[in-house]
Amino acid sequence: MSLADLPRLAIDALIDAVIDREGGYVNHPADRGGPTRWGVTEAVARAQGYAGPMRDLPRTEAANIYRRIYWLRPAFDRVAARAPRIAAELFDTGVNMGTAIATGFLQRALNALNRTARDYPDIAVDRAIGPRTLSALDGFLKARGKGGETVLLRAMEALQGERYIALAERRPSQEAFLYGWLANRIGDANS
Repeated sequence: MSLADLPRLAIDALIDAVIDREGGYVNHPADRGGPTRWGVTEAVARAQGYAGPMRDLPRTEAANIYRRIYWLRPAFDRVAARAPRIAAELFDTGVNMGTAIATGFLQRALNALNRTARDYPDIAVDRAIGPRTLSALDGFLKARGKGGETVLLRAMEALQGERYIALAERRPSQEAFLYGWLANRIGDANS
């Protein structure tokens, strides 16, 4: 195995963990995403070219969708080179809430933690990973050291938890999922 294979192995493990957690075919009446298999919604599967029944979506196709849409497209792989636990959180949150929402959590947390722009400049919360977001992440990690990654992770999870509760408050049908979201999506199992 070469060093170039390590990032691929890391994302493979993240994808396997999400697929295992999401399980097989589900079509819960309160889930606005409709039919899913391996956590991939029908709309996403169709947009990625899958035309078969959702019950039959192959695990390998789900893994390929996760890699393309929820890891490479939002540039979470570029975050992983700097802060692997932050990238893992972005990926997991992105699968559950959308990659733009996950990226917005990172950007908001970086802005709030920059000590009024003394450590690095504020960045736009444009919900996309680009040079300024990566530079802010680099500035944060330089100012706070490796322990800073844990604090940044907690800030992102706090934003995620608040969003889950707000969603359940706005749409009581979503209370059916709140306990599971808080139990399975908040907290870093690898820390």
